[in-house]
Amino acid sequence: MATQIFVNLPVKDLNRSVEFFTKLGYTFNPQFTDEKATCMIISDTIYVMLLTVPFFQTFTKKEIIDAHKAIECSIALSAESKDAVNVMVDKAAAAGATIPNPATDYGFMYQHSFEDLDGHHWEFIWMDPNGIPEHQG
Repeated sequence: MATQIFVNLPVKDLNRSVEFFTKLGYTFNPQFTDEKATCMIISDTIYVMLLTVPFFQTFTKKEIIDAHKAIECSIALSAESKDAVNVMVDKAAAAGATIPNPATDYGFMYQHSFEDLDGHHWEFIWMDPNGIPEHQG
């Protein structure tokens, strides 16, 4: 069985977050959804658990940061093309996301990002497998 990843993110308004990510085309596993949390399906091996802030706090004694003011991680996902990167970021912007930076095109790699309603940073990246420069040592 392939390793699965479950990214856990605190959200202030679960219903609003579900509505936002639904507009981006994601679906949710009803078996792992209640008033405190939901399991957003990214792929067969990647999931994002959206947890209300009080529920998220039960898993840690640390302070939960305000992702609008600080960053702990950037969630980066691959896309099939440059156009697919732009489509996802455009969908996010239309659904209320903030676009912190313009797209970056390195020739072999294209990336663009958004911050979701809770300020979490999402990167979408396309890489040309034939255009990756060789590592210079």
